[in-house]
Amino acid sequence: MKKIGMQMSILMGVSLSFCLSLVGSLSSGHFAVPTFLLSFVLSTIISLIIGFLVPMKKVNDSLDSKLGLQPGKFSTHLFDSLISDLIYTPIITLAMVFLNWKIATAHGAQIPFGPMFVKSLIISMLVGYVLIFVLMPLFLKLVMRNMPGGPSAPDGPGAGQGL
Repeated sequence: MKKIGMQMSILMGVSLSFCLSLVGSLSSGHFAVPTFLLSFVLSTIISLIIGFLVPMKKVNDSLDSKLGLQPGKFSTHLFDSLISDLIYTPIITLAMVFLNWKIATAHGAQIPFGPMFVKSLIISMLVGYVLIFVLMPLFLKLVMRNMPGGPSAPDGPGAGQGL
């Protein structure tokens, strides 16, 4: 289970970081490849740290059981995606906006940090939620297929069933 959690953290972290960095760079109106790459690397590092420190499965399972949500249900997936979004996205967004704000103000721009952060946070929370909602089950299937005894293993569950 730890290996699955680590692989999920890496896949989700890199994907979320890439997409949020791209959306942030494009929404700023001043896309520059070096700034995008710097944002991507920084947000990837942050998301991997969060992923390794916060056991998302345990957090989601604990909250799901406290709220009486059943595993595998659509409503549970909606809720779990929201929890992941609330944990990852604000921290990543804060770091990316702060980095871009520092770069912009170093070049003489007079941009207030607060409005820049709030606008970016709203956009990032929406994009992050959709990404997490869509990618989490896809990546889980991918990771499970690569596990020993998983659906793609010759002797695993689902062997010979075309999974």
